[in-house]
Amino acid sequence: MSRSTIPVSEFAERCKQHDTFKLIDVRTPTEYREAHIESARNVPLDRLDPAAFMQFRRSSSEPIYVICQSGGRGRQACEKLEKTGLTNVFNVEGGMTACLAAGLPVVRGKKSISLERQVRIAAGSLVLLGIVLAWAVHPAFVALSAFVGGGLVFAGVTDTCGMGMILMRMPWNQCDYAAGAHGSELGMRPDTSSAG
Repeated sequence: MSRSTIPVSEFAERCKQHDTFKLIDVRTPTEYREAHIESARNVPLDRLDPAAFMQFRRSSSEPIYVICQSGGRGRQACEKLEKTGLTNVFNVEGGMTACLAAGLPVVRGKKSISLERQVRIAAGSLVLLGIVLAWAVHPAFVALSAFVGGGLVFAGVTDTCGMGMILMRMPWNQCDYAAGAHGSELGMRPDTSSAG
């Protein structure tokens, strides 16, 4: 099964033509709030329900475009959608970073720290903490730094990031979803993480 990407220049042309298509933004709600393409609906990757797309898709030829910050989460979302039999699914190459560089019009909101920066801050802090604890408490704490370093290598090789997936669920990365009451229509599982 091949994954399709669409260059940002071609995506920009389709946006200008006002083609009827679904654009799904799989970033965190706070990343989406900071800047997003006007027609995009926010369905965070961790809440994406591919089966719901099968029910609400108007036709099998209707394209679905997926966007994230730089392309990695978009690729994962496309894989999820394609595994359920959806076709005509496209990952916007380079994500929002490429769209902003290409000058596409975006809706801007409150600034936030991107998930990629949060991962770098958390990983760097853990490595530093491991070194300090190894020096001040016990040399075995160097294993913490080694574990984080190994995780970063794994993330780079597989283009998946466990730390990013954890940080995505943190309270500071949550806000009201742009999808609103139509979340199930857009393929979003209800959030049960805060249910009592």
